[in-house]
Amino acid sequence: MKLEEIENPSFLKDKSDEELEQLAQQIRDFLIESCAVTGGHIGANLGVVELTLSLHRFYNSPEDKLLFDVGHQAYIHKILTGRTTDFKTLRQYKGLSGFPKMSESEHDVWEAGHSSTSLSAALGMAKARDIRNEKYDVVPIIGDGALTGGMALEALNHIGSEKTKMTIILNDNEMSIAPNVGAIHNMFGRIRTNSSYNKFKYDAEELLERIPSFGPSLRDLADKVKDSLKYLVVDGVFFEELGIKYIGPVDGHNFKDITKALESTKNYDGPAIIHVITKKGKGYYHAENDEVGTWHGLGPYKIETGETIGGSGTQSWSEFVSNSVFDHALEDERIVALTPAMPVGSKLTKFQNELPERFFDVGIAEQHAVTMSAGLAASGMKPYLAIYSTFLQRGYDQVLHDVDRPNLNVFFGIDRSGLVGADGETHHGIFDVSFLLPLPNMTIMMPRDEVEAKLMIDYAVEYDGPIALRYPRGNVKGIEVTERQPIEKGKWEVVHKEDKKHVVIISYGPTLDIAEEAKDMLSETNINVEIVNARFIKPVDEEMLHEYGKENVPMLIVEEVIEAGGLGQFIQGFMSQHDFTNDVKTIAIPDLYIEQGDVEQLLIEAGITSENIVNTIQKMVKHNG
Repeated sequence: MKLEEIENPSFLKDKSDEELEQLAQQIRDFLIESCAVTGGHIGANLGVVELTLSLHRFYNSPEDKLLFDVGHQAYIHKILTGRTTDFKTLRQYKGLSGFPKMSESEHDVWEAGHSSTSLSAALGMAKARDIRNEKYDVVPIIGDGALTGGMALEALNHIGSEKTKMTIILNDNEMSIAPNVGAIHNMFGRIRTNSSYNKFKYDAEELLERIPSFGPSLRDLADKVKDSLKYLVVDGVFFEELGIKYIGPVDGHNFKDITKALESTKNYDGPAIIHVITKKGKGYYHAENDEVGTWHGLGPYKIETGETIGGSGTQSWSEFVSNSVFDHALEDERIVALTPAMPVGSKLTKFQNELPERFFDVGIAEQHAVTMSAGLAASGMKPYLAIYSTFLQRGYDQVLHDVDRPNLNVFFGIDRSGLVGADGETHHGIFDVSFLLPLPNMTIMMPRDEVEAKLMIDYAVEYDGPIALRYPRGNVKGIEVTERQPIEKGKWEVVHKEDKKHVVIISYGPTLDIAEEAKDMLSETNINVEIVNARFIKPVDEEMLHEYGKENVPMLIVEEVIEAGGLGQFIQGFMSQHDFTNDVKTIAIPDLYIEQGDVEQLLIEAGITSENIVNTIQKMVKHNG
């Protein structure tokens, strides 16, 4: 059948393994061709084709709950639940989300843009089922990389204690985005290479089940024997010590083996984990042979060569910032770099390769990354933590309690600040200003270009205390980095001075360009606009605000963050607190979650446009006479 004809997964029930193999190839071909046009997380999905088909054949979605911890790994799930025709809009404005989304389908029972959440959610669903005396299976699918997340380990601890029935699918492909690191990863490596015990255990249990009169008692005896054997044969029986039945390793590309493992959990009244080995990118040479994580998620590409399409050719913001920090590290042995599983995304591979003793990829463990940085700082080092804005949310308590409160020298490189485009609402970096502004010791900066970024990095590596540099997704402007006057803490820059100004626009980062467009448009209507670069979001330039307060000039703050708790609301409070009566307005992201799409489209949706600035200022000037 054609993939476009699929309405739900029920058609899989009668499919043989051979038929599923043909369907798997059909799906792979479709994904490779479709993602070449739209971009997407192609490598992750090519690795779980057989696994997803097997799960949907064995379970009854949506009655049975399939929770994808790695949300970007749900493309096959979406195909099997009737969304193939929507793939031409994948990750586009008003199109198909790149992650499970409850509003899209009843089969999407959990939304996951951040990893390590599925086990906690699954336990909640399983407990709700038991309380209501309902009958359905709960099946979280989690990657080996996600198990480095503390939340996943907390959930495992509770699951083993509660003994609640569920089947955990551990998809082990040795990768998160970059290759996995750490002791848990090493443990899985030993299990993968030491399958003799697991095969013995599986075969012995199957044999004993076939003996009608002696099965149960012999099986109990076998349990005692295997409990003895596992200490002799298996290096680290982690899951079974937690009280979770372990099955595996299982070939994640073999329908017979996957189904056999699933059947072994059918009548088991407790938590079980099936350890499935898959190959990320399987079936497409360029993705399958990716050793660093380039093919985790990317834009459109040429199928034949794997070459990505588009790009300005200029350096990315991530690369510019990371390389600038690296240059300082060559001169200052205090500087170390950390990342939570993002050495490729945050462009730290140069640091990783050339200064390996001062580089730490901690895995998907943002809370740990922040507090480890605090420990390094408390011991005289200068840690640089490169972290996406959306992931910094996960380590907020550690930023507050372990870094800001004791006033430690941690330099946060907040990557992907602002709207990020195709990854959508779970990945937009629009909340960090709101949650960092209240921290008493925190300094927050954002540059308008790479020249200013260089000055800010120079400042940050010498700064005494917690400091954050926000920078957007995408590429720098490509302007020559020339010498400029060093920046001074809390001092803003007037980039367009007007002696007889009608209004002041205060902005920072990329939105300064939008403000300047609006200024040029307004100059044609004889409205004079002064523009301020609020490059220090915290502390604010109090001296400048007092000057504007005395002049009683109307002020418009434009920023690409959520309006609640942003700089605009801070300035409004500041002016009121000091009894100034300026008309202060804000243009920022309204009180809603912004979905995926081209950044320009999303800015229009949020009202962060030169046209909206012009209209707002015209009303302000008219109102203020």
